[in-house]
Amino acid sequence: MKLQSEKHRSERIGWLRAAVLGANDGILSTASLVLGVAGAGAAKPAVIVAGLAGLVAGAMSMAAGEYVSVSSQADTEAADLERERGELASVPAAEHKELADIYVSRGVKPDLAAQVATQLMEHDALGAHARDELGLTEEHRARPLTAAAASAASFTVGAALPLLVVAIVSEARAPVAIALSTLVSLTLLGWLAAWAGGSPPAKGILRVTVWGAIAMALTYAIGVLFGTSVG
Repeated sequence: MKLQSEKHRSERIGWLRAAVLGANDGILSTASLVLGVAGAGAAKPAVIVAGLAGLVAGAMSMAAGEYVSVSSQADTEAADLERERGELASVPAAEHKELADIYVSRGVKPDLAAQVATQLMEHDALGAHARDELGLTEEHRARPLTAAAASAASFTVGAALPLLVVAIVSEARAPVAIALSTLVSLTLLGWLAAWAGGSPPAKGILRVTVWGAIAMALTYAIGVLFGTSVG
């Protein structure tokens, strides 16, 4: 009999986290950067160059940071699996009891738990211990390259929005247009993240828009202040 495949939100939490974080950082950091430069009185070409530099630097930084972080997680998982492999080879009886005890703690009767542990270990001992003792499953395994690529790509997509606004509006209208478009984008991103993760949308939207507004206001104020002082 073929088992019914059921999709859960938790299965996509790894790439979703990286994608949402990347897009949020791309939109907000680039918008704040170009607002600060525009606030200092720079001409449109200089603002665009600063934004492009921020896009490239930010995308690479996100990718590198995500890769290092998830690689560390993958190394830890590999070390745990190697340890389990060694223990299964050297003390199989103890590992069998450990697995059975896990099932007993979950409510299975001792005799049945021992039978289940025996059958699972005969089928795939390492897989059984990885799943039930270490909490490692194929869906949640650390994937450094996937996480890095998702972060870099989503950052780039997010950062492209404020740059597009800078390119198509006049210098006089750019600050307001950037701020408004960024807040709208952050609102949509917060809603999308909440929908995909199954959480209340209002909380996610409020979280990203409030911090986004603060970040843009501060960087624009710094640009105006120091631009005036230098000038």
